[in-house]
Amino acid sequence: MTLLFTDIRRIMEDTAGSNPQSLGFTEKLKSWLSWSWTYVCFIWFGMVLIMIYVLWSPLKLQESLTSASVFLNTLTPKFYVALTGTSSLISGLILIFEWWYFRKYGTSFIEQVSVSHLRPLLGGVESSSTTGLFSSVNGEAEPRPSVSECKVWRNPLNLFRGAEYNRYTWVTGKEPLTYYDMNLSAQDHQTFFTGDTQQLKPEDAVMQKAWRERNPQARIRAAYQAIEMNHECAAAYVLLAEEEATTITEAERLFKKALTIAGKDINLLVYIKRRLAMCARKLGRIKEAVKMMRDLMKEFPLLGMLNIHENLLEALLELQAYADVQAVLAKYDDISLPKSATICYTSALLKARAVSDKFSPEAASRRGLSTAEMNAVEAIHRAVEFNPHVPKYLLEMKSLILPPEHILKRGDSEAVAYAFFHLQHWKRAEGALNLLHCTWEGTFRIIPYPLEKGHLFYPYPGCTETADRELLPSFHEVSVYPKKELPFFILFTAGLCSFTAILAMLTHQFPELMGVFAKAFFSTLFAPLGFFADKMESFMPSSFWHQLTRI
Repeated sequence: MTLLFTDIRRIMEDTAGSNPQSLGFTEKLKSWLSWSWTYVCFIWFGMVLIMIYVLWSPLKLQESLTSASVFLNTLTPKFYVALTGTSSLISGLILIFEWWYFRKYGTSFIEQVSVSHLRPLLGGVESSSTTGLFSSVNGEAEPRPSVSECKVWRNPLNLFRGAEYNRYTWVTGKEPLTYYDMNLSAQDHQTFFTGDTQQLKPEDAVMQKAWRERNPQARIRAAYQAIEMNHECAAAYVLLAEEEATTITEAERLFKKALTIAGKDINLLVYIKRRLAMCARKLGRIKEAVKMMRDLMKEFPLLGMLNIHENLLEALLELQAYADVQAVLAKYDDISLPKSATICYTSALLKARAVSDKFSPEAASRRGLSTAEMNAVEAIHRAVEFNPHVPKYLLEMKSLILPPEHILKRGDSEAVAYAFFHLQHWKRAEGALNLLHCTWEGTFRIIPYPLEKGHLFYPYPGCTETADRELLPSFHEVSVYPKKELPFFILFTAGLCSFTAILAMLTHQFPELMGVFAKAFFSTLFAPLGFFADKMESFMPSSFWHQLTRI
């Protein structure tokens, strides 16, 4: 069945590609309908005016208007106060809802409904293709990949829940991880540790259920249950090291226990050895951690998607082994490999470190930038284009929080994770933060329309805000790029609410004056209609209108 659908889709695509004339005719027809809609509206408005004039006598519109004006003249000022006050209240409620919706979802509710429901009726055409155009480095158009731009990745430097995340909760009373983030981790652990679900051992079935448990204590109890079934259940010791151990030393002991009984399970071996290397790094045995990471990368060279090199880069920066850092960058900062904030900003840090100790904005403005300074500035611009959220955390313009267990590349979650571990390395390089402060905002002059066209990378994805709000805790203010302006409907409802509130206050304070003003306003408003009716009577013979009204 899948092959059949694939063949049908391929035939349809070939047919569409081989018949450009029919496709062009369809596009022309749609564009013509969209273009003619404006003129149809004008014609409809003119027909409405003519119909009103034709039915003026049969429907006794003149008498209706007269009676309506008499009724409006008999209304007291209290009615107008109530009318304008109610209008102000309703528009205020709409404003509050629009503002809440914009803060939560980043868009206007009225605008979203209008685009999704009214745009097709008004001739708007939504692109049904899954491919688009990306801007390449040389400015040429490239086919856009069909995969999602907002893929979530495992944070290669994620913290330990029991020894680090839980301690934060005990001190502050805040949860640093979202349920969405922890659910992704549970799925990762299930896939990584349980393997083939058709041949599960009893303790593996217990562990598979344990990873799905939402309550931490329930997960820990399930791990002990699995150990009772089999004292050599390595996955159970991994869970205890991650969640029950309250110190890094205790977590390291449990990981070593798991390593001795892991057997030949490659997934378990890679995970445990990596976490042991991270324990050594956190306990100050940095050279030992570097050796363990290098050995792990040599032993399993095909597991590059785990981004172990990012752990290695951070440890080498702590050792200030900048030559080794440059060697790692030379291997992984390749155009064919997916980029990350760690790769881009570490490259910028090395180039900035070479010139930052002597850099002065005043001197640079007088003599111009040297070649080395220009390379450093270009590296900073490249890094900022890839992830524009990082500089505010490095420059401490925004407060840091604990990084999530998953990150979105080019998003705020990745910026938090990078700055949390690498801020100290930027501070250690004298003048590097000063150079970043002086140059990072220049990136936005190079890419004035980041959602449409990039400079060195693909255009910035517009879906990062939604994904970051799922990954980062609610008490953190998510960084948004490019900064969104307030939607038109929020400004409109704010103006309407303010205007009607002022009218209500003025009508309450000065009822007679506002009554005179209202009469003058409505007489002026309906003056063009009377002028139009007089002109029509002068141009058309009375017999024509008489016969038309009889029809």
